[in-house]
Amino acid sequence: MLISAHKGWVKLEELLQASAALHHHLCPRQVLGVRLGMLAGQLLGLDLPQQDKRLLTIVETDGCAVSGVSVATGCWIDRRTLRVEDYGKVAATFIDTETEQTIRIAPRSEARILAADYAPEAESRWQAYLLGYQRIPDQLLFCWQEVALVTPIQTILSCPGKRAICQICGEEIMNEREVVLEGSVLCRACAGSAYYDVTKVTDINLAWD
Repeated sequence: MLISAHKGWVKLEELLQASAALHHHLCPRQVLGVRLGMLAGQLLGLDLPQQDKRLLTIVETDGCAVSGVSVATGCWIDRRTLRVEDYGKVAATFIDTETEQTIRIAPRSEARILAADYAPEAESRWQAYLLGYQRIPDQLLFCWQEVALVTPIQTILSCPGKRAICQICGEEIMNEREVVLEGSVLCRACAGSAYYDVTKVTDINLAWD
């Protein structure tokens, strides 16, 4: 039991160092991210960080916790194994794409208060979070439950390599993200789901070298 706990601590330290290297410092939310990913591996029975693309992770923040999740799971945006649904929460949903088992993990609301009890030597509240989040047992730090995805996993993953051309803007659309509207193949922006508005921008003359 002590050997198992020691090995777990060594792995946590290694993952925290990897996350800190991405930011040039370590913060409490990175610790939460790393531990979220480690717990996901235990609950799903997966050997993480992964070398393949079996695990898909959906994070609910775009903050520094994501770095912790990524180094612990091996899920990265550029590998198409990490998605961001920004709810402003340090929480994440982990999907085993082979079994389709899906688990959402989030910190317990009392974790902030509990952190001080596990880091009595801390000289500030921030340091108590940094140290306490590394030491609080999983069952006291997190709550988790199996969930069902609203969008089928096959739709989320799509088919890499497929391409289409938007019939309005002429831009290329990858990975089956096109929208068919009244018989026309459109990108999401031209179909009315744009996050930008070109009508409110004055013309800019670009000078190319």
